[in-house]
Amino acid sequence: MARRILHSCSYRQSVDQVHRALTGEQYWRARLVEVGGDGASFGHLTVGDGTVDVELTQAIPAEHLPSIVTTVRPGDLVITRTETWGPLAGGRATGTFTARVDGVPAALSGTLTLSTDGDGSTVGLDGQVEVKMPLIGGKIESVIAEQVTELLENEDRFTAGWLSSHT
Repeated sequence: MARRILHSCSYRQSVDQVHRALTGEQYWRARLVEVGGDGASFGHLTVGDGTVDVELTQAIPAEHLPSIVTTVRPGDLVITRTETWGPLAGGRATGTFTARVDGVPAALSGTLTLSTDGDGSTVGLDGQVEVKMPLIGGKIESVIAEQVTELLENEDRFTAGWLSSHT
Protein backbone atom coordinates (compact mmCIF):
# COMPACT_ATOMS: atom_id res chain seq x y z
CA MET A 1 0.00 0.00 0.00
CA ALA A 2 1.35 3.42 -0.94
CA ARG A 3 2.19 6.12 1.59
CA ARG A 4 1.07 9.65 0.80
CA ILE A 5 3.46 12.59 1.08
CA LEU A 6 2.06 16.10 1.44
CA HIS A 7 4.41 19.04 1.71
CA SER A 8 4.22 22.78 1.19
CA CYS A 9 6.41 25.81 1.64
CA SER A 10 5.50 29.50 1.54
CA TYR A 11 7.77 32.20 0.17
CA ARG A 12 7.53 35.96 0.61
CA GLN A 13 8.31 36.47 -3.10
CA SER A 14 5.59 36.69 -5.73
CA VAL A 15 4.48 33.71 -7.75
CA ASP A 16 6.18 35.28 -10.81
CA GLN A 17 9.53 35.49 -9.00
CA VAL A 18 9.31 31.94 -7.65
CA HIS A 19 8.29 30.56 -11.05
CA ARG A 20 11.23 32.32 -12.72
CA ALA A 21 13.57 30.61 -10.26
CA LEU A 22 11.97 27.17 -10.59
CA THR A 23 12.22 27.32 -14.38
CA GLY A 24 15.72 28.81 -14.55
CA GLU A 25 18.92 26.94 -15.34
CA GLN A 26 21.04 28.97 -12.92
CA TYR A 27 18.71 28.06 -10.01
CA TRP A 28 18.87 24.33 -10.79
CA ARG A 29 22.63 24.27 -11.18
CA ALA A 30 23.08 26.07 -7.84
CA ARG A 31 20.50 23.83 -6.14
CA LEU A 32 22.26 20.66 -7.28
CA VAL A 33 25.58 21.92 -5.93
CA GLU A 34 24.10 23.10 -2.62
CA VAL A 35 21.57 20.35 -1.84
CA GLY A 36 22.44 17.49 -4.19
CA GLY A 37 25.13 15.87 -2.08
CA ASP A 38 28.32 14.11 -3.14
CA GLY A 39 28.24 12.79 -6.68
CA ALA A 40 24.90 14.39 -7.58
CA SER A 41 24.50 14.94 -11.30
CA PHE A 42 22.05 15.92 -14.01
CA GLY A 43 20.66 13.37 -16.43
CA HIS A 44 19.25 16.34 -18.30
CA LEU A 45 18.19 19.92 -17.67
CA THR A 46 15.91 21.35 -20.32
CA VAL A 47 14.73 24.93 -19.86
CA GLY A 48 12.01 26.24 -22.17
CA ASP A 49 9.92 29.39 -22.29
CA GLY A 50 8.71 29.39 -18.68
CA THR A 51 9.06 25.60 -18.36
CA VAL A 52 11.65 23.16 -17.10
CA ASP A 53 12.27 19.42 -17.28
CA VAL A 54 15.00 18.14 -14.96
CA GLU A 55 16.41 14.71 -14.23
CA LEU A 56 19.00 14.36 -11.51
CA THR A 57 20.68 11.57 -9.61
CA GLN A 58 21.46 11.79 -5.92
CA ALA A 59 22.64 9.29 -3.31
CA ILE A 60 21.85 8.82 0.35
CA PRO A 61 24.96 7.39 2.04
CA ALA A 62 24.44 3.98 3.64
CA GLU A 63 25.49 5.32 7.05
CA HIS A 64 22.41 7.58 7.02
CA LEU A 65 20.00 4.72 6.33
CA PRO A 66 18.26 2.48 8.85
CA SER A 67 19.25 -1.18 8.92
CA ILE A 68 15.94 -2.30 7.39
CA VAL A 69 16.94 -0.52 4.18
CA THR A 70 20.58 -1.59 4.10
CA THR A 71 19.58 -5.20 4.76
CA VAL A 72 17.46 -5.18 1.61
CA ARG A 73 19.80 -2.97 -0.42
CA PRO A 74 23.39 -2.78 0.89
CA GLY A 75 25.36 0.37 0.14
CA ASP A 76 24.31 3.88 -0.73
CA LEU A 77 20.78 4.46 -1.96
CA VAL A 78 20.94 5.95 -5.46
CA ILE A 79 17.84 7.91 -6.43
CA THR A 80 17.00 9.25 -9.87
CA ARG A 81 14.50 12.11 -9.75
CA THR A 82 12.60 14.06 -12.36
CA GLU A 83 10.79 17.34 -11.92
CA THR A 84 8.86 19.34 -14.46
CA TRP A 85 7.22 22.75 -14.25
CA GLY A 86 4.78 24.14 -16.76
CA PRO A 87 4.17 27.77 -17.68
CA LEU A 88 2.68 30.29 -15.28
CA ALA A 89 -0.94 31.07 -16.11
CA GLY A 90 -3.39 33.02 -14.00
CA GLY A 91 -1.07 33.17 -11.00
CA ARG A 92 -0.57 29.40 -10.96
CA ALA A 93 1.81 26.78 -12.36
CA THR A 94 1.75 23.02 -12.09
CA GLY A 95 4.33 20.34 -12.39
CA THR A 96 5.10 16.70 -11.75
CA PHE A 97 7.81 14.72 -10.02
CA THR A 98 8.97 11.12 -10.01
CA ALA A 99 11.75 9.22 -8.31
CA ARG A 100 13.05 5.70 -8.53
CA VAL A 101 15.49 3.95 -6.24
CA ASP A 102 18.14 1.71 -7.82
CA GLY A 103 17.93 -1.88 -6.60
CA VAL A 104 14.70 -1.39 -4.66
CA PRO A 105 11.20 -1.87 -6.09
CA ALA A 106 10.26 1.62 -4.95
CA ALA A 107 8.67 4.49 -6.81
CA LEU A 108 7.64 8.01 -5.91
CA SER A 109 5.40 10.24 -7.99
CA GLY A 110 3.07 13.16 -7.66
CA THR A 111 2.11 16.67 -8.57
CA LEU A 112 3.52 20.10 -7.79
CA THR A 113 1.60 23.36 -7.55
CA LEU A 114 2.84 26.94 -7.36
CA SER A 115 0.16 29.45 -6.40
CA THR A 116 -0.32 32.94 -5.04
CA ASP A 117 -0.55 33.17 -1.26
CA GLY A 118 -1.39 36.72 -0.18
CA ASP A 119 1.57 38.89 -1.22
CA GLY A 120 3.78 35.82 -1.55
CA SER A 121 3.47 32.34 -2.94
CA THR A 122 3.26 28.68 -1.95
CA VAL A 123 4.73 25.57 -3.53
CA GLY A 124 2.82 22.40 -2.70
CA LEU A 125 3.64 18.77 -3.31
CA ASP A 126 1.11 15.93 -3.27
CA GLY A 127 2.66 12.56 -3.90
CA GLN A 128 3.04 8.99 -2.87
CA VAL A 129 5.77 6.46 -2.31
CA GLU A 130 5.20 2.77 -2.94
CA VAL A 131 7.55 -0.11 -2.18
CA LYS A 132 6.43 -3.44 -3.61
CA MET A 133 7.96 -5.81 -1.07
CA PRO A 134 5.87 -8.18 1.04
CA LEU A 135 5.96 -7.67 4.80
CA ILE A 136 8.56 -4.87 4.93
CA GLY A 137 7.39 -2.61 2.11
CA GLY A 138 5.39 -0.37 4.47
CA LYS A 139 8.37 0.14 6.77
CA ILE A 140 10.62 1.05 3.87
CA GLU A 141 7.93 3.41 2.52
CA SER A 142 7.98 5.18 5.88
CA VAL A 143 11.77 5.56 5.77
CA ILE A 144 11.69 6.87 2.20
CA ALA A 145 8.89 9.32 3.08
CA GLU A 146 10.99 10.64 5.98
CA GLN A 147 14.09 11.00 3.78
CA VAL A 148 12.09 12.74 1.04
CA THR A 149 10.54 15.14 3.55
CA GLU A 150 13.98 16.00 4.93
CA LEU A 151 15.29 16.57 1.40
CA LEU A 152 12.30 18.78 0.55
CA GLU A 153 12.91 20.88 3.67
CA ASN A 154 16.56 21.33 2.64
CA GLU A 155 15.45 22.33 -0.86
CA ASP A 156 12.93 24.78 0.65
CA ARG A 157 15.68 26.45 2.68
CA PHE A 158 17.89 26.65 -0.41
CA THR A 159 15.06 28.12 -2.49
CA ALA A 160 14.24 30.73 0.15
CA GLY A 161 17.88 31.80 0.26
CA TRP A 162 18.16 31.81 -3.52
CA LEU A 163 15.05 33.94 -3.87
CA SER A 164 16.28 36.39 -1.22
CA SER A 165 19.55 36.93 -3.04
CA HIS A 166 18.26 36.84 -6.63
CA THR A 167 15.01 38.86 -6.55
